Formats: sequence, C-alpha cells, structure tokens
Amino acid sequence: MSRSDQQARTPVRSGPRLVGSTPPSGDSSEEAELMTEDELEEIVGDLTECADDALSEAACGGIVDPAEVIAWTEFARRLILYQRDEDLIRAEVPELARGLVELLHEVELPAGETPRGVARAFVMKLAPIRFTLSMDIEAAYQGDPASQSYTEIAVSYPSLQALTVYRVAHELHALGVPTLPRIMSEYAHSTTGIDIHPGATIGNYFFIDHGTGVVIGETTEIGDRVRLYQGVTLGAASLRDGPSLRGRKRHPTVEDDVTIYAGSTILGGDTVIGKGSVIGGNVWLTQSIAPGSHVIAEPPHQAVRDEDPATAEQLKWDI
Repeated sequence: MSRSDQQARTPVRSGPRLVGSTPPSGDSSEEAELMTEDELEEIVGDLTECADDALSEAACGGIVDPAEVIAWTEFARRLILYQRDEDLIRAEVPELARGLVELLHEVELPAGETPRGVARAFVMKLAPIRFTLSMDIEAAYQGDPASQSYTEIAVSYPSLQALTVYRVAHELHALGVPTLPRIMSEYAHSTTGIDIHPGATIGNYFFIDHGTGVVIGETTEIGDRVRLYQGVTLGAASLRDGPSLRGRKRHPTVEDDVTIYAGSTILGGDTVIGKGSVIGGNVWLTQSIAPGSHVIAEPPHQAVRDEDPATAEQLKWDI
C-alpha cells in the first residue's frame, strides 16, 4: 500500500470521552492561555502525520475498532454454540455475514479477495465449526469426571469458550484475514486466561482442563485427542532477530493421543511430541521424544520437620 493510499484511508476513530471530562465551553480566557491556535495545529499535525514510526504507520493504514470485533465475535459464538431456532438462524446467519463484511472493509485483504467473498466463504464454515466443537465437548466430558453434562461444558467451561473463539478466528486466519483474528484471540485470552494463536492447527477431540495460563503459539500443530492442563506452554525459543523467523515453524508439534500435565513448557519448531506420550507436570522440553514416551521432572528436594504447635502459624525458613 502506498503512502498516499494510507493517507487517504479513514483515520482512526475517536476514543471515548474520559470519565468526568467536560466538552469545550468556548473561548474563555483560561482556555486561551493553554495554547495558541498555531500550537494546537502543530500538535494536531504531529499526531496525524503519516510518519515513519510504528504507531503512525499503523494508524495511517487504518485501525479497526476492537470493540466492534469483540461484539461480532460474541454474536458468532452464541449463534454457533446456543442458537437452535430455525427462524432465528435463518435471520442471524445473513446478519453475521453482513457484520463481517463491514469489519473486513476496515482491513487490507489479500490481493483478489473481497469482503463479500471472504464473508461468504466463512459462513459456509459455520456448520463444520459447530461439528468440531461438539467433538471438543465430548472430549471434555470423557476427560473430566467433574463434568455433569454436555450443557454444563458448553455454557461454563472456559476451555470451550476459548476453543470456540479460536476455531472461528482460525477459519478467518486461513482465509487470509489480517488483524481481526488476533483481536478475537486476545479477547478470549483476556476472558479465559487461555492464549491460542489463530494460526495454530488443532485437531479433533481437544480438551484443556482448567485452562488458566495455557499458551499455544502460532505454528503449533496439535493432533487428535490431545489433552492439556493449566499452565502448559507450547512456545518458541526466544531469539533476538524476531523478524527473520516470521513464516517459519517456531512452535512444537504434538501428535495424537498426547497428555501434557500442568506447568510444562515445550519449545521449538523442530520439537515433536510422539503419539501417545505423557508429559508430566513442570517438564521443560526442547527436543523431540519418541511415540509412547513418559517424561517426568525429578521432584525437588524437600525437608519436613515437626513444628511446635505454639508457633505453627509462623513460617520459618531455617530448614
């Protein structure tokens, strides 16, 4: 996109007025002392210039309103998970498509793609998304003895909410839509504590138990019937030259029927967790393991001593 094209795009929308602020009341002497018209114009020019800094480049390219993306995401999530009335679905699917078209006008699509074409391709994926999520619910029910019903999982489990947003965002990501899928995934992250990049590939019957603190990176590949517990990271090794790694596989591959327990970290694009393996809690892995492996971390040394009941409430460190 040329600089002139960037400048021609709609500027960033105004943010909300600060709580307690009041609109300008006119040319009072107090206000006139704050700045001159020339100073104001200089500030406005500096804030709206399409300069070479990162934020100016982003703003001049057009910034979509995250609140609108979140509202559309919630609409899609409710339609997929909960809506079963035929008449309402008949009305809401076109409404969902129209809302997506409006959002797609705010971003730069791949060459040859149009907002209407992308929206049409997406809504054709609604039924497959729902079918995949039904398998995720089944995996949660089979994997968590605390679950009482499919309904309980669908309406209350944070992992299912995060997976719903992920599976919607992933389809948009696959269609080449920029920015919107990341806003969606970060929204799910903020509400569930589960961070799944929309570019990750996740198979069927996937279950995250508890979920808080789980991180799944962009190029992660996960097979079928995989189960994760809270605090698991499927990440990339941190290198200084980040831009040189864009487009490369940086995150691990987890094959079918793998269980990874709480607090484990698995890093690297060349790392493959073989089919049927079990990774114990607090394990650190940066290399591949064979199918059927069991990996555990050696427990730390702990010392236990009898405590005087009179001072039991005090924590002593001189063990």
